[in-house]
Amino acid sequence: MKILIAADMEGVTGVTSWDHVSREHPEYARFRRLMTQDVNAAIEGALGAGADEILVADGHASASNLLLEELNARARLNAGSPAPFSMVQGIDFGVDGVFFVGYHARSGTRNAILDHTWSSKCVSNLWLNDLLVGETGLNAAVCGHFGAPVLMVSGDQAVCAEALEMLGPLEVAVVKRANGRKSAECLPPPLAHEKICEAAGRAIHRLREGQSPPPFVLPAPIHVIVELVTSDMADRAGLLPEVVRVDGRRVEFSAADMPTAYRLFRAAALLASAG
Repeated sequence: MKILIAADMEGVTGVTSWDHVSREHPEYARFRRLMTQDVNAAIEGALGAGADEILVADGHASASNLLLEELNARARLNAGSPAPFSMVQGIDFGVDGVFFVGYHARSGTRNAILDHTWSSKCVSNLWLNDLLVGETGLNAAVCGHFGAPVLMVSGDQAVCAEALEMLGPLEVAVVKRANGRKSAECLPPPLAHEKICEAAGRAIHRLREGQSPPPFVLPAPIHVIVELVTSDMADRAGLLPEVVRVDGRRVEFSAADMPTAYRLFRAAALLASAG
């Protein structure tokens, strides 16, 4: 049984500030270690419940955050950017299920630590087939294209609720309870890691028993609407031949399948942020 662990950073144990997840700040070194520990807790739970192979995708910023030397030796790490499938790199290698560790809620969510969708600097909102999604929905749809269900999510209570509503009754590990965008009641790392490990183990047991939620599959073609932060960002994103300008800050396009939609969205976001 092969499991992909897709790791982000804003939902990691103890994170409440952009300083914690920005490599330019002294606090970053401390929290990349906590990120690695969160991932290790998920690995431990998965292996203990019977998983045979673990792939890890470093999905935060430039994908060079996890400490390889401190990662569980039975895992393999996909790091560096850009990679073909970015936050879920490795999904096309045939995995049985996916864990989202350290995830955060979509842009505009109330009481959610560092809520945003892909880029807090350029993307305001994202719709797939008229469904408002954040990174949880976006990445789950890519996983679904390859037949892999999302089995477990860790982060604050907001992202866990978002995942349950969109993806079905998966396992969750709430490691902090946000009471604002930059304020939360945080569990101490040992307790948070215990929760992650237990949720990972339950997720594997449910997968083995055929009780996991189904893959999140969106019907093709995929219609994508991206609302950007400023109109000049839409000016730049609209330069892509496939992209149509909708209004001052929104662009749209259609793609034959979810991997193509993912690549086009990433290209539009990169072009939008280039200024």
